Amino acid sequence: MGWMVALSPLQSNAQQHEIGFGIGTATYSGDIIRRIDPTQLGIQGTLFGRRNFDNAWSLRAGVHIARLNGADSIRPLDPMALARNAHFRGTLVEVSAVMEFHFLDYMAHNSVTPFSPYGFLGLGYSVFSGNGQSHQEDLAAGNYNTSSPVIPFGIGLKYKLKDRLILGLEAGVRASFTDNIDRIANEERYTPRFQEGPPPTDRVVNPYALNFGNPNDRDWYYFLGVSLSYSFHQVKCFN
Repeated sequence: MGWMVALSPLQSNAQQHEIGFGIGTATYSGDIIRRIDPTQLGIQGTLFGRRNFDNAWSLRAGVHIARLNGADSIRPLDPMALARNAHFRGTLVEVSAVMEFHFLDYMAHNSVTPFSPYGFLGLGYSVFSGNGQSHQEDLAAGNYNTSSPVIPFGIGLKYKLKDRLILGLEAGVRASFTDNIDRIANEERYTPRFQEGPPPTDRVVNPYALNFGNPNDRDWYYFLGVSLSYSFHQVKCFN
Protein backbone atom coordinates (compact mmCIF):
# COMPACT_ATOMS: atom_id res chain seq x y z
CA MET A 1 0.00 0.00 0.00
CA GLY A 2 2.86 2.37 0.83
CA TRP A 3 4.48 2.04 -2.58
CA MET A 4 1.14 2.70 -4.28
CA VAL A 5 0.79 5.97 -2.36
CA ALA A 6 4.37 6.88 -3.21
CA LEU A 7 3.77 6.30 -6.91
CA SER A 8 0.49 8.19 -7.14
CA PRO A 9 2.13 11.67 -7.32
CA LEU A 10 4.30 10.44 -10.17
CA GLN A 11 1.27 9.17 -12.03
CA SER A 12 -0.64 12.40 -11.52
CA ASN A 13 2.31 14.34 -12.91
CA ALA A 14 2.93 12.04 -15.85
CA GLN A 15 4.34 13.89 -18.83
CA GLN A 16 2.07 14.19 -21.81
CA HIS A 17 3.43 14.45 -25.33
CA GLU A 18 1.75 15.86 -28.43
CA ILE A 19 2.56 16.21 -32.10
CA GLY A 20 0.73 18.55 -34.41
CA PHE A 21 0.62 20.75 -37.45
CA GLY A 22 -0.72 24.19 -38.29
CA ILE A 23 -1.43 26.48 -41.22
CA GLY A 24 -2.15 30.18 -41.57
CA THR A 25 -0.90 33.51 -42.84
CA ALA A 26 2.35 35.43 -42.42
CA THR A 27 3.54 38.98 -42.94
CA TYR A 28 6.40 41.25 -41.94
CA SER A 29 7.13 44.83 -40.92
CA GLY A 30 10.27 46.76 -41.75
CA ASP A 31 11.40 49.43 -44.20
CA ILE A 32 8.72 48.64 -46.82
CA ILE A 33 5.76 47.79 -44.58
CA ARG A 34 5.61 49.65 -41.27
CA ARG A 35 2.35 48.13 -40.04
CA ILE A 36 0.63 44.84 -40.79
CA ASP A 37 -0.85 45.16 -44.26
CA PRO A 38 -3.65 42.67 -45.11
CA THR A 39 -2.98 43.21 -48.82
CA GLN A 40 0.57 41.81 -48.50
CA LEU A 41 0.18 38.44 -46.79
CA GLY A 42 1.87 35.10 -47.38
CA ILE A 43 1.09 31.53 -46.35
CA GLN A 44 2.78 29.72 -43.47
CA GLY A 45 2.77 26.23 -42.03
CA THR A 46 4.29 24.48 -39.02
CA LEU A 47 5.08 21.05 -37.60
CA PHE A 48 5.63 20.84 -33.85
CA GLY A 49 5.97 18.67 -30.79
CA ARG A 50 4.79 19.59 -27.31
CA ARG A 51 5.58 18.36 -23.83
CA ASN A 52 3.10 19.26 -21.09
CA PHE A 53 4.74 19.39 -17.67
CA ASP A 54 1.50 20.08 -15.80
CA ASN A 55 -1.86 21.77 -16.38
CA ALA A 56 -0.25 25.20 -16.74
CA TRP A 57 3.19 24.86 -18.37
CA SER A 58 4.16 23.32 -21.72
CA LEU A 59 7.29 23.29 -23.88
CA ARG A 60 6.76 23.41 -27.64
CA ALA A 61 9.43 22.96 -30.31
CA GLY A 62 8.75 23.23 -34.01
CA VAL A 63 9.66 24.18 -37.55
CA HIS A 64 7.86 26.98 -39.40
CA ILE A 65 7.96 27.64 -43.14
CA ALA A 66 6.50 30.91 -44.43
CA ARG A 67 6.31 33.02 -47.57
CA LEU A 68 7.01 36.72 -46.97
CA ASN A 69 6.73 39.58 -49.44
CA GLY A 70 6.48 43.35 -49.64
CA ALA A 71 6.47 46.05 -52.31
CA ASP A 72 6.51 49.84 -52.31
CA SER A 73 4.24 49.79 -55.37
CA ILE A 74 1.33 48.09 -53.52
CA ARG A 75 0.92 50.48 -50.60
CA PRO A 76 3.80 53.00 -50.46
CA LEU A 77 4.55 54.74 -47.17
CA ASP A 78 4.86 58.09 -48.94
CA PRO A 79 5.85 59.55 -52.37
CA MET A 80 9.53 58.85 -51.64
CA ALA A 81 8.80 55.18 -51.04
CA LEU A 82 6.86 55.03 -54.31
CA ALA A 83 9.85 56.53 -56.12
CA ARG A 84 12.18 54.08 -54.37
CA ASN A 85 10.15 51.10 -55.71
CA ALA A 86 11.74 48.49 -53.45
CA HIS A 87 10.26 45.00 -53.34
CA PHE A 88 11.09 41.50 -52.15
CA ARG A 89 9.65 37.99 -52.02
CA GLY A 90 10.99 34.80 -50.50
CA THR A 91 10.79 31.81 -48.16
CA LEU A 92 11.56 31.83 -44.45
CA VAL A 93 12.41 28.75 -42.37
CA GLU A 94 12.35 29.03 -38.58
CA VAL A 95 13.31 26.56 -35.86
CA SER A 96 12.14 27.60 -32.40
CA ALA A 97 11.24 26.47 -28.89
CA VAL A 98 8.75 28.30 -26.66
CA MET A 99 7.30 27.95 -23.18
CA GLU A 100 3.51 28.15 -23.02
CA PHE A 101 1.49 29.20 -19.97
CA HIS A 102 -2.21 28.27 -19.83
CA PHE A 103 -4.52 30.48 -17.80
CA LEU A 104 -7.28 27.87 -17.32
CA ASP A 105 -7.12 24.21 -16.30
CA TYR A 106 -8.51 22.75 -19.50
CA MET A 107 -6.37 19.59 -19.50
CA ALA A 108 -7.94 17.87 -16.49
CA HIS A 109 -10.35 15.08 -17.39
CA ASN A 110 -13.09 16.56 -15.19
CA SER A 111 -12.46 20.20 -16.14
CA VAL A 112 -15.57 22.35 -16.62
CA THR A 113 -13.70 24.48 -19.18
CA PRO A 114 -12.56 22.56 -22.29
CA PHE A 115 -10.59 25.61 -23.48
CA SER A 116 -7.90 27.98 -22.25
CA PRO A 117 -6.17 31.15 -23.44
CA TYR A 118 -2.39 31.01 -23.24
CA GLY A 119 0.71 33.09 -23.76
CA PHE A 120 4.12 32.00 -25.00
CA LEU A 121 7.73 33.21 -25.13
CA GLY A 122 10.83 31.54 -26.48
CA LEU A 123 13.90 31.59 -28.67
CA GLY A 124 14.55 30.55 -32.25
CA TYR A 125 16.61 30.94 -35.40
CA SER A 126 15.40 31.83 -38.89
CA VAL A 127 16.86 31.70 -42.40
CA PHE A 128 15.34 33.74 -45.23
CA SER A 129 16.05 33.23 -48.94
CA GLY A 130 14.56 35.85 -51.20
CA ASN A 131 14.69 37.89 -54.36
CA GLY A 132 14.28 41.66 -54.55
CA GLN A 133 15.68 45.14 -54.97
CA SER A 134 16.35 47.96 -52.50
CA HIS A 135 15.51 50.73 -55.02
CA GLN A 136 14.55 51.10 -58.66
CA GLU A 137 18.15 51.46 -59.88
CA ASP A 138 19.62 48.76 -57.67
CA LEU A 139 22.48 47.20 -59.66
CA ALA A 140 22.76 44.37 -57.11
CA ALA A 141 19.09 43.34 -57.34
CA GLY A 142 18.46 39.61 -57.32
CA ASN A 143 18.74 36.67 -54.97
CA TYR A 144 19.94 37.10 -51.39
CA ASN A 145 19.98 35.29 -48.05
CA THR A 146 19.87 36.43 -44.45
CA SER A 147 19.67 34.65 -41.10
CA SER A 148 19.15 35.73 -37.52
CA PRO A 149 18.17 34.65 -34.02
CA VAL A 150 14.54 35.49 -33.26
CA ILE A 151 12.45 35.96 -30.12
CA PRO A 152 8.97 34.45 -30.64
CA PHE A 153 6.11 35.54 -28.39
CA GLY A 154 2.35 35.84 -28.60
CA ILE A 155 -1.05 34.62 -27.44
CA GLY A 156 -3.44 31.87 -28.38
CA LEU A 157 -6.49 29.81 -27.50
CA LYS A 158 -6.71 26.01 -27.19
CA TYR A 159 -9.88 23.92 -27.28
CA LYS A 160 -9.95 20.26 -26.29
CA LEU A 161 -12.02 18.49 -28.93
CA LYS A 162 -11.41 15.09 -27.31
CA ASP A 163 -8.95 13.70 -24.78
CA ARG A 164 -6.41 13.26 -27.56
CA LEU A 165 -7.27 16.07 -30.00
CA ILE A 166 -6.62 19.76 -29.32
CA LEU A 167 -7.55 22.60 -31.66
CA GLY A 168 -5.54 25.82 -31.41
CA LEU A 169 -5.72 29.40 -32.65
CA GLU A 170 -2.53 31.47 -32.32
CA ALA A 171 -1.19 34.94 -33.11
CA GLY A 172 2.60 35.13 -32.90
CA VAL A 173 5.21 37.87 -33.22
CA ARG A 174 8.88 37.37 -34.09
CA ALA A 175 11.45 39.99 -33.15
CA SER A 176 14.48 39.38 -35.36
CA PHE A 177 18.02 40.70 -35.13
CA THR A 178 18.40 41.42 -38.85
CA ASP A 179 17.42 44.42 -40.96
CA ASN A 180 17.79 42.57 -44.25
CA ILE A 181 14.61 40.49 -44.65
CA ASP A 182 13.30 43.16 -47.06
CA ARG A 183 16.76 43.59 -48.64
CA ILE A 184 17.00 47.12 -47.23
CA ALA A 185 19.74 46.65 -44.67
CA ASN A 186 21.55 49.12 -42.47
CA GLU A 187 24.66 48.52 -44.58
CA GLU A 188 22.99 50.37 -47.46
CA ARG A 189 23.93 53.99 -47.95
CA TYR A 190 21.36 56.13 -46.16
CA THR A 191 20.13 59.42 -47.63
CA PRO A 192 17.76 61.66 -45.62
CA ARG A 193 14.41 62.34 -47.24
CA PHE A 194 14.88 66.08 -46.78
CA GLN A 195 18.48 66.51 -47.83
CA GLU A 196 20.03 69.96 -47.89
CA GLY A 197 22.18 71.13 -50.76
CA PRO A 198 22.35 70.09 -54.42
CA PRO A 199 21.62 66.50 -55.42
CA PRO A 200 24.62 64.16 -55.76
CA THR A 201 25.81 63.36 -59.26
CA ASP A 202 25.75 59.60 -58.73
CA ARG A 203 22.03 58.76 -58.66
CA VAL A 204 22.59 55.02 -59.02
CA VAL A 205 24.78 54.44 -55.97
CA ASN A 206 23.12 57.12 -53.89
CA PRO A 207 19.86 58.31 -55.51
CA TYR A 208 18.93 61.78 -54.31
CA ALA A 209 16.21 62.01 -51.62
CA LEU A 210 15.57 58.27 -51.56
CA ASN A 211 15.57 56.98 -48.01
CA PHE A 212 16.77 53.39 -48.24
CA GLY A 213 15.54 52.59 -44.74
CA ASN A 214 15.93 53.15 -41.05
CA PRO A 215 19.31 51.82 -39.83
CA ASN A 216 18.18 51.99 -36.19
CA ASP A 217 15.52 49.27 -36.21
CA ARG A 218 15.20 45.63 -37.22
CA ASP A 219 12.67 43.63 -39.23
CA TRP A 220 9.80 41.77 -37.56
CA TYR A 221 7.47 39.08 -38.88
CA TYR A 222 4.12 37.72 -37.73
CA PHE A 223 2.13 34.48 -37.88
CA LEU A 224 -1.61 33.92 -37.51
CA GLY A 225 -2.93 30.39 -37.80
CA VAL A 226 -4.84 27.38 -36.59
CA SER A 227 -3.37 24.09 -35.41
CA LEU A 228 -4.42 20.56 -34.56
CA SER A 229 -2.43 18.33 -32.21
CA TYR A 230 -2.68 14.71 -31.09
CA SER A 231 -1.81 13.51 -27.58
CA PHE A 232 -0.05 10.20 -26.95
CA HIS A 233 -1.24 10.03 -23.33
CA GLN A 234 -4.57 10.53 -21.67
CA VAL A 235 -5.12 14.15 -20.70
CA LYS A 236 -6.84 12.98 -17.50
CA CYS A 237 -3.45 12.06 -15.99
CA PHE A 238 -3.33 15.69 -14.77
CA ASN A 239 -5.55 16.00 -11.70
